Amino acid sequence: MEQSADQNIQAFLDYLKFQKRYSRHTVISYHTDLESFFAFLKKLYDAPALSDIKAGMVRSWLASLKADENSSRTINRKISSLKTFFKYQLRQGLITVSPMTTVVSPKQNKRLPEFVDKRDTEVLFTQMEFPNDWTGLTDQLILQLLYSTGMRQAELISLKETQVDFAKDSIKVLGKGGKERIIPVSRELMNNIRLYIEQKSKQIADANKVHLLVRSNGQPLYPKYVYNSVKKYLSQVTTIEKRSPHILRHTFATHLTNNGADLNAVKELLGHSSLAATQVYTHNTIEKLKDIHRKAHPKA
Repeated sequence: MEQSADQNIQAFLDYLKFQKRYSRHTVISYHTDLESFFAFLKKLYDAPALSDIKAGMVRSWLASLKADENSSRTINRKISSLKTFFKYQLRQGLITVSPMTTVVSPKQNKRLPEFVDKRDTEVLFTQMEFPNDWTGLTDQLILQLLYSTGMRQAELISLKETQVDFAKDSIKVLGKGGKERIIPVSRELMNNIRLYIEQKSKQIADANKVHLLVRSNGQPLYPKYVYNSVKKYLSQVTTIEKRSPHILRHTFATHLTNNGADLNAVKELLGHSSLAATQVYTHNTIEKLKDIHRKAHPKA
């Protein structure tokens, strides 16, 4: 007896969660895309069996997304979700051919990642005044860690005290898919972390001793807290449109490449699975060189 669409989706999501160890946010994104697709099939094609889904049906769904003014970037993400889903179904033997083989992704303009100018980061870390309380101490360390390591917001929130190696001036980061990477950091940052841990035991009763960063109530951080903290201070030093924690990751990578860091080394520090994901930061370097050339060369 053939499984229902909901059963097929759930089996796939369980595979992503428990075998691929994807983040909760990523699994939710896949779930949303698949539910939207199968709801469309049910409405227009009377819920065809998995093996009866054709490329034309997929294209009809994509056309409806385009008509609803979804961006090429969003549509490409949804295409990627379907490709991964049907690839899984092939491996399970539930279909013999994927309807995605002839589906072409729309072209999209490459967006260079925004980053904070080096002068602005210097203002942030040398001139910014933080409140003389636990929140101020935590906010300052959040910004220092994000910029100095390039770690993701989720990696920061889950960072444990045991992942900090004071002997080797490094931090072990647990990234996507459970992959670990070691990031070297400055002695100054290590001293700040040591001070933070010492103050945590003195200032906060029953503070969480597992997670490095905690709120004033002793409990671990959460995404909105980190986002608001970063946005608050970046708004005071930069005029760029986006001021999220991920911008500091972009800034970390861009400043490294601008200063001549090997791209493969940057890839390892960011925890990218392929060099292609890291190469976008070389475009920022090229744009900087173009700007210097325009301003400085007599024939520019």
